[in-house]
Amino acid sequence: MSMHNPPHPGEFINEIYMKPFELSSRKVSANLNVSHSTLTRLIRGDSSITPEMALRLSTVFGRSPESWLTMQDNYSLWIAKQNIDLSSVKKLELTIA
Repeated sequence: MSMHNPPHPGEFINEIYMKPFELSSRKVSANLNVSHSTLTRLIRGDSSITPEMALRLSTVFGRSPESWLTMQDNYSLWIAKQNIDLSSVKKLELTIA
């Protein structure tokens, strides 16, 4: 079942972890061992979670790496569904000869 308008993982990080716990992006980026600009791009939704970042986020925030990647995939798929016209794509009928 797909989620309606799922949040970008960066929005999730900001709303669930950073704001409630008053964490600065400098502190979080230092704990992730990434540049401040890398975290800023993620929080703004300008970059996606990679497997490497999923491992880092899992260590820092305690969720599984798979959950971070699933969150990214759900968001990316939802965006694609909003923007891609599939009307000219045709199903291939496969038969075994």
